[in-house]
Amino acid sequence: MAGQQQETRSLWVFGYGSLCWMPGFQFGGSAVGYIQDYVRRFWQGNTTHRGTPSQPGRVATLVEEEEGCTWGVAYELKGEAALEYLEKREVALGGYNTTVVTFFPRDPSLTPFPVLLFIATPSSRDWAGQAPLHEIATQVIGCSGPSGHNVEYVLRLAEFMREHVPEGYDEHLATLDSLIRQRIKQHNLCLKTLMGDGPSDPTPSPTPAPHLHPPHQQGNAAPFQPPAQERRDTFQYSTKLPPKKLRCLNV
Repeated sequence: MAGQQQETRSLWVFGYGSLCWMPGFQFGGSAVGYIQDYVRRFWQGNTTHRGTPSQPGRVATLVEEEEGCTWGVAYELKGEAALEYLEKREVALGGYNTTVVTFFPRDPSLTPFPVLLFIATPSSRDWAGQAPLHEIATQVIGCSGPSGHNVEYVLRLAEFMREHVPEGYDEHLATLDSLIRQRIKQHNLCLKTLMGDGPSDPTPSPTPAPHLHPPHQQGNAAPFQPPAQERRDTFQYSTKLPPKKLRCLNV
């Protein structure tokens, strides 16, 4: 019973969009894996991070689909500051709702466990809805917001998945990535400028949470190298977090 109680103490969040490569908060353990019965789609509009009210961008959400599978990264939240930060970034600013789903780690020696999930639905603020991918690509090319260009959001996510989760191929994401790159070449746009400076000040490598590695299996799973933190000159860091929380996040 004591072991089971230990397993419920930590709250984890599942990242499938910008949280994969730009978590922006201090976390404990992390693990690559997937959730079932959902697929990633760029159907959520965005007016606070990667777009503006007059020119909304497109960001990822999840859509329920039987036998669907979405790969990403689960992070162990440490302290109230991390959860409050995510609620501001994803709910207050992003228009997402929350639910809880089961996360299946890539390492088969690890037991599936519940994770917090931020998800947008047709009832969410800024919902953009389904559209042909070539139209979504055109919209992404033309949008930018306080956190950077919309192109950066899509391409860095696609790059992260190719590098860290090659088994998690996502046709929707891969096709959108390809269409955006084609448009950049066609219009002679500067990819470096669109991608910005990228995340800075990488978070130290976390120690996997003890309850993910039973004593007789410790050492079987290679620690996941976490993606870099979110840039600190962005809207959500400098203007939306109170000074107390900024200090908690070492900003």
